[in-house]
Amino acid sequence: MNSNKQIHLKRQAGEAAVRFVESGMVIGLGHGSTAIWALRLIAEKLRQGLLTDIVAVPCSENVAADARQESIPLTAFTDIPSIDLTIDGADEIEPHLNIIKGAGGALLREKIVAQASRREIIVADGSKMVEQLGTRCRLPVEIVPFGLASQVHYLEKLGADVLLRRTVNGELWRTDEGNFLADCRFGPLVEPQRLAAALQQRAGIAGHGLFLGLATDLIVADESGIHHLQANTLQETKL
Repeated sequence: MNSNKQIHLKRQAGEAAVRFVESGMVIGLGHGSTAIWALRLIAEKLRQGLLTDIVAVPCSENVAADARQESIPLTAFTDIPSIDLTIDGADEIEPHLNIIKGAGGALLREKIVAQASRREIIVADGSKMVEQLGTRCRLPVEIVPFGLASQVHYLEKLGADVLLRRTVNGELWRTDEGNFLADCRFGPLVEPQRLAAALQQRAGIAGHGLFLGLATDLIVADESGIHHLQANTLQETKL
């Protein structure tokens, strides 16, 4: 698929999700090249008066900057108990709507927002669909700087080929929370729930990119159209 076609599909998926945004909502703004299209359309609808009284929680500092540039009102997440609806992207999606996220580095904030959301809409182009998680992409794991080497050793014992993410200058890349990221190649995951449990029990691991049972909806655009799946039924409808 050429890049222009993929951008078009991402735009279709991101913008399609905005039909579920209503005036008066608290919305989560996801990170990435598909979710940005939802952000831009929400901003346009606010300018046109088609949406009103929206406040947003951004999933990263970059998204916060994009939202401010588009004049989308932001709210501090410390001030609200829950989010009505979040629109976010994904790196891999399997048929039951379990996903891998984190290629953009915002996985911890994205998961905090997802867990607080009544509705989590994942938007993607068709290239993100896989039969098993871990088929094509590495699993990002966010690591507290203290004890880094011991966490890398732990990940290797779990079977990972670990690649610490670095900046273009060769320094260890830091998340918005000041943590490091390890991109872990496990291969196709037969038991993602078991791996998630092993990662969650480790004190030095702040978060991981396995989002299991969090997505309520998927909107995916491919060459056959725009498809909407709901996690509770897995029934597909065309948008």
